[in-house]
Order: sequence, then structure tokens, then C-alpha cells
Amino acid sequence: MKLVRYGEKGAEKPGLVDRSGQLRDLSAHLKDLTGEAYSPESLKKLAALDPASLPAVSGKPRFGAPVTGISKFVAIGLNYSDHAKETGAEIPSEPIIFMKANTSLSGPNDPVEKPRGSTKLDWEVEIAAIIGTRAKYVSEADALNHVAGYCVCNDVSERAFQIERLGQWTKGKSHDTFGPLGPWLATKDEIKDVQNLSMWLDVNGQRRQTGSTKTMIFSMAKCISYVSQFMTLLPGDVITTGTPPGVGLGMKPPTFLNVGDVVTLGIEGLGEQRQEIVAA
Repeated sequence: MKLVRYGEKGAEKPGLVDRSGQLRDLSAHLKDLTGEAYSPESLKKLAALDPASLPAVSGKPRFGAPVTGISKFVAIGLNYSDHAKETGAEIPSEPIIFMKANTSLSGPNDPVEKPRGSTKLDWEVEIAAIIGTRAKYVSEADALNHVAGYCVCNDVSERAFQIERLGQWTKGKSHDTFGPLGPWLATKDEIKDVQNLSMWLDVNGQRRQTGSTKTMIFSMAKCISYVSQFMTLLPGDVITTGTPPGVGLGMKPPTFLNVGDVVTLGIEGLGEQRQEIVAA
């Protein structure tokens, strides 16, 4: 299934995108796509529905992030060797964990704000997992059994805030709109091999990132297992897992986003996003 939240900000409804691409309403079956909605029991009930029996939604409504009410938004840094190299960082010996504020979550096509005082606004196409069942001290072999599905994430970053303003990375990663997610969550059965998906990102129509999840240093399963050793992952929690090369920080000379720029990005099987940069 491809599950979505659609409608105006703060008034989103649950829905699914059927095989023909038609958006259908799920409001009669659940209130919203919270962590509880992504439990195995809930997903089983939704999968048993006949999509043709669900009301079709006309037009092209806004999509929100495909999950709400999360307890945490976890990110993995420098998880592609060629990206680490372009930023001048050493290849990490174990996953680097940082947090993005829950308030950074936004819809896949919502505008991205350039923060006040921002000078180095950057882009990062990433694949994210949404947790379906509680995960604490899970093994790598069992880790993906705790995943409800996958989606596209743009780990928007303000590099000056992240690197030059002291402290940890969180303040360069957490501004409102710095976590576009979606357009949909694709349940695990939609993705044959999460470690073999092509990914791309353009800025103003020019290709900046081309990559594949097969070049991740630490696999999706490893990332989830590793994080679960340090914190309990709850249903609905988001883990985004790093970016391939081609970020603005790694360009020569470094190139960053300005108001009016347009970023488009996508991952095989997980859809596409589009964001215009606006002033905060």
C-alpha cells in the first residue's frame, strides 16, 4: 500500500494511492496515520480493504507528512562513503546519530523556509523508515520486522548553524520545514529490496545528487538495530538514513540554496517531492 495524509495543514485526512494512481479516502476506517495506524494489525486490516470501495478524492490536494504524532525524528549522518569523502569527513566506524526536531516535519511539496541569518542552506535526499512496532535492543536480523514502511525525506540542513555555531548538529537540522517527508509511505511489501533503490535530487532543474541505497555504509537494518541500543523506537517514529554525494557543501566552490530556488527529489518506488525556498 501507498499511504498518505492529504488536505490543508492541520486538517489532513488519511488516504491511500491505488495501483492506478487514484487517491482514495480512508477516513471511514481510521482517524489519522499515527503510529498506532502503522501497527501490523492495523496495516493488515487496511490491506484487506478493496481500494475500489473507498471514496475517490478529486483534484490534487496537498499532501502532508505521511505520519503524525511521532515521539522522535532520528537521523543518521555520513552514511554514504562518497558523501563523507566530499565533506572532508572520515568514514565513520559506527553510525552517527543525531536528532531532528519533530516540528521540522512537513509535507513533501510544502515550501522550505530559509531561516533568519541563514547563509548555507543545503539539501540531502534520503530514504526514511517509519517504525511499526516498538523496538528496543533489536538484532540486525530482526530490525526490518519493526518497520511499517519507507518514504522519501529531504534532510534539509543549514551548514553554518550545523558546523560553525558550536554544539551538536541538531540546530542546523531542525528549523521548521527542514523535514519534508513523503509523498507516501510505501509498506514493506511494495519494496523488494530496500538496499537497491535509485535516488536523485535536482536544484532548479540541474541534477545535483544521483545515488543508490546500495552504497549505504550501514544498511537500513543496521541503522535501526543500532539506534534501538540507545533509545526505544516507538510506532510512528521516523529514522532517516543519510544521503549520497552531491550536496551543496561538497561542491567546488560550495553552493547553497537561496529564496526562490526549487528543489525536486525522488527515490525509486517512493515517489517525488518538490519544494520552493521561501524566507522564514
